[in-house]
Amino acid sequence: MDRERVRELVESSRFEATIMTIVVVNSIIIGIQTAHLPQGIDFALTIIDNICLAIYIVEACLKIYAYHGSYFKDGWNIFDFTIIVLSLIPAEILPIPAQAARVLRVFRAFRAFRLISAFKQMRVIVEAVGKYIPGVAGTGVLLIILFYVFAIIGTTLFGEAFPEYFGNLGDSFYTLFQVMTLESWSAGVSRPVMEVFPWAWVYFVPFVIISAFIMVNVVVGIVVGTIDESREHLRREEEMEAMEQGDEHAKLMEEIDELKGHLATIEGMLADQEERKKLEERS
Repeated sequence: MDRERVRELVESSRFEATIMTIVVVNSIIIGIQTAHLPQGIDFALTIIDNICLAIYIVEACLKIYAYHGSYFKDGWNIFDFTIIVLSLIPAEILPIPAQAARVLRVFRAFRAFRLISAFKQMRVIVEAVGKYIPGVAGTGVLLIILFYVFAIIGTTLFGEAFPEYFGNLGDSFYTLFQVMTLESWSAGVSRPVMEVFPWAWVYFVPFVIISAFIMVNVVVGIVVGTIDESREHLRREEEMEAMEQGDEHAKLMEEIDELKGHLATIEGMLADQEERKKLEERS
């Protein structure tokens, strides 16, 4: 089959809708297979799952043939290809524990993320998440330093009295993470500590204000700004596509007008020839 025709096939809306439907069905089947099912039903679902995998392989082969080297320039294509390769690896031949082998067998569930590419607004959010990670790197380092300093202080001050919370740096880090999430931090952590050390609020309150309010709001601000930038970028792309389509339409109309002019010229020449023939016949 011609490469151009294959490309038109894989880029058609029907093809994309079919693949998305299969992704949804396959994801549901993988979820159902986690339950204890009768052997016959489990066998039937396994067959359907293998059929879905075969369709994924055919889809990847068609796209590789259609796009050639540019196939691996798309991040979603790389993601799909990686999942397919992992799905084809027999878990039995790998020197890994059975639990890890189970993870390999259900790796295809991650293909459900492909549904994101079908919706522009969801793509904007995903692209924003990818873009904002470098932006919050500095904030993350600052948060780690904050945790480290408060963990040292907490271990030094409260480690002997509350070893389950502040027995070592690891325990202190986990306790501070619980405090930052505001999950039972008052009744579960700070108040028991304050019963022994009434002044402990001086330790907890500043940490909560800095970590749970200031730092989190900084991250949220970066994310919101990145999403706005991604939406603006998408809007510009849509405007450029509309302009290109408009230019193509204008060019097509210009070619049609030129063709009409040529036809009119030809008709005029034919009319002149007919007039000459009539004159010659009269003479």
